[in-house]
Order: sequence, then C-alpha cells, then structure tokens
Amino acid sequence: MSRAIDVTNPRTGLVDTRIEALDLPALEAKAARLRAGQHRWQEIGLEGRKTAMLAMCDAVDRHYNAIVDALSVDTGRYGMSVAEVEGLKGITRMRVATAEAALAAATGASGDGSLSFRQQYVPQQLVGIISPWNYPLILSMIDAITALLAGSAVLAKPSEVTPRFIAPFMAAVAEVEYLRDVLDYVAGDGETGGAVIDVTDMVVFTGSVPTGRKVHERAASQFKTAFLELGGNDPAVVLDSADADEAAEIVVRGAMENSGQLCCSIERVYAGRDIYPTFVDRVVARTKAMTLNTEGLQSGELGPVIFRRQAQILQAQLDDAVAKGARVLTGGKLIEKDGGIWCEPTVLVDVTQDMEIMQAETFGPIIPIARFDEPEEAIRLANDTVFGLSATVIGEEDEAVAVGERINAGGVWINDFDTMGGVGDRAEKTAFGASGLGGTRYGHGGFHRFLRKKALIIRKSEEA
Repeated sequence: MSRAIDVTNPRTGLVDTRIEALDLPALEAKAARLRAGQHRWQEIGLEGRKTAMLAMCDAVDRHYNAIVDALSVDTGRYGMSVAEVEGLKGITRMRVATAEAALAAATGASGDGSLSFRQQYVPQQLVGIISPWNYPLILSMIDAITALLAGSAVLAKPSEVTPRFIAPFMAAVAEVEYLRDVLDYVAGDGETGGAVIDVTDMVVFTGSVPTGRKVHERAASQFKTAFLELGGNDPAVVLDSADADEAAEIVVRGAMENSGQLCCSIERVYAGRDIYPTFVDRVVARTKAMTLNTEGLQSGELGPVIFRRQAQILQAQLDDAVAKGARVLTGGKLIEKDGGIWCEPTVLVDVTQDMEIMQAETFGPIIPIARFDEPEEAIRLANDTVFGLSATVIGEEDEAVAVGERINAGGVWINDFDTMGGVGDRAEKTAFGASGLGGTRYGHGGFHRFLRKKALIIRKSEEA
C-alpha cells in the first residue's frame, strides 16, 4: 500500500500538496520496467542515447513554464527555478559533447606482441539517485544525465520537501522515445529512499552527512557502491593583495546564491589584517542592498528558507555566535511573513573558531568574517574543519594559487566562485573529509562511475 505524505509550501507554511509514497512491490515493479528498458537503451548505442538526451532538452522547452512554476512553488523562488531549468539543458548538452571521449574504450598490446586486450565498459543496469531539496531538478539530474549517457537506467527519488516538479518534468520525459523507458522518478521520504537503494544496483546520494552515512551503510551491507555528495562549511580566504571591491562581490555572491542554500556556498570568511576594514565595509554595503522576496516570487533577490527545520538551525547558530561575542553588522534576524520564514542577509564580525557557525554547515545567507595576520594562519583556519567540499581564495594570482594548493578541499576557486561548468567539464574534483565519498561527478571520471570495467585479454595464435 502507498503512504500519504503532506508537503508544506515554503512561502505560506501550509500543507498544499500530498504525495503518495509507493510500497515495496510497486517500487520493485517500477525497477523491473526500467531494467527491461535498459537493454534497448544500451543497444541503441551512444549516438542514439545522445540524440535522446538532446530531445529531452527540446521536450523540457515545450513544458518550460509548467516545470518552472512547479519548482517555484517547491522552493519559493522564481529566478533560481529558471536557472535550474536552463542549467539542466546546459549540463545535458555539455555532457553529450564530452561523452564520446569519456567512453572511448582502451585497446593495447603486451611488450612482446603475443597478447592484446580490449577494455569493455559495462554500464550499471539501474542507478538509484537520491537528491535534496535545495535544487530539486538539477541535483536529481546532474548525475542521472551522465549515467544515462553511459548506458544505465535511472530511478530518482527527490526530497519529499520539494516534489511538485516531478509531474511536469516527467511529462516532458514521456515525449522522448527510449528515454521514457529508462528514466523514472518516485516520490517519497527516507523510507522510500532506503527502498530505492534495495532495488537498484548502485546509488548516488546528495544531501546531509547524517543521511549520507545511513545511505552508505545500507548500500555497503548489500555490496553496492554508493557515491556521496555531502555538505560543507566552505571557507573563503581574502588576501591583503586582493581588490576589496572584487573580493566583496565574489564573497557576497558566493554566500547569497540561492539564499545560501547551496552545498558549496561560502560559509566562513578569513580576511587579511590590512584589507579587513575596507573589505568588511564593502561586504556590508552589498549585503544591505539585498532584498527578500516576501512580497512575491519575483519581488526580491532572496527566497524563503525552503525547509522549515533549517530555520531552527540558522537561529541556533546565530544565537550561539552572538552569545560568544560576535557582532551583527547587518541582518541577523529570521522574518516570518504569511507563514513563510526568511533569513535576513547577515554579516557577522568578531567571530571565533569555536562558534558553531564556523564549524557546522549553515545553509543560509550569513557571512561570518574573521581577521588573520599571515597567510599561514588563514590556511590553518580554513583547514580547521571536518569538511572539504570547496573553497575560495582571492588575491594576487600566484599568491592565491599557492594558498589554494594547501587548502584541503576538492575544488578551490581562485578569484571566482562556483565555476566548474566554465571549464568545459574537463576539471575533476572529489570531496575531502566528511563532504563526500567516491569518484568525481565531473569530467571523464563522472562517466566512469557508472561503468564496470571488463578486460578481454587475447593471445594470438602461433599461426597468425
């Protein structure tokens, strides 16, 4: 039997949607259908799969408004919902362009020429995707696109917090021959996610560290591979050689994107002693100018806290910081309006490393800024974390690169923020520490995660 799950609107705090979580027999039937479709999907070859994925982009355009509208209700923000749909198409086209090189099988011969080999890549038949609520569409598809091009079928389970987009997106997928037989979504909660692990061959999870640990343990107990993309508490180091205006622009953009509800968001900042006063002034000025979209989806820059439980975390971290001596230069409050909750864009100074806001993932539009005397101190503070997702270093290029090379994070942006897509899907990065487990989701390695490698070793006959 299915289970009913209520879904809350982040702008009103009211339950306005109900989803039905499938029971195990229904989920097993869905998995069986996808496995049956995967054989044909693999047979049409890479060119056929590329054609289908590009056709998906066209179908998304035909359902564009419905998908954007559903995402906007899911998340309470409009501009980022548009960006998600555009991002889906952009990532799909980029992965289509790089798939052939990534999936080219190797051949070779031994030193004496008597042996040769062929490397065969065998796709995982059915990949499970479990994704979070902050970017419902793009984070449910970023790995699915690659898995599908590699030849796998995909069963995706987005967060029960933001499930409204599933219906219009699947309406677009239904128009694409072959793809509709190998890509499906299932609504549900953590129990459903556990069942997805059970009925698939491997799983990719994006979300929190505690849930990621549960996913890993459940998959490992069945000898299944789990790739985990988890949280972060990403630092930004602003060197004295930086331009204060440029540094402020990068930091504010990196901290406020999607209202701070981004895994690689800048969540703590260390500024050099000399640049600190000017930099802080510039950050405060930019932050004060930002507005909340309390009056309507398109009325301001920052949307509501999507998951209401996250608002409690933000409040607790703010309270802890102020109690330990932090000063609020702007913002610092959570605003309730018409049942929704918004966090004011906030700048904190006089922060210390023992504060919760400097140690835990925040996931909100808050910028705590500390001062350092020497780059060595900044490196030590940046690395004082269990996480290692990404980081930003701003300053004269050679100096910034030298600092970045010593920060323990999978991706380090130098004089910019969140620009992995700008390097054409060639750069690869993995998460350090508690920020994740497994190979890169970027570059050629992103394809190889979904492939098993088979070596065919051939001895030449003596007559040959």
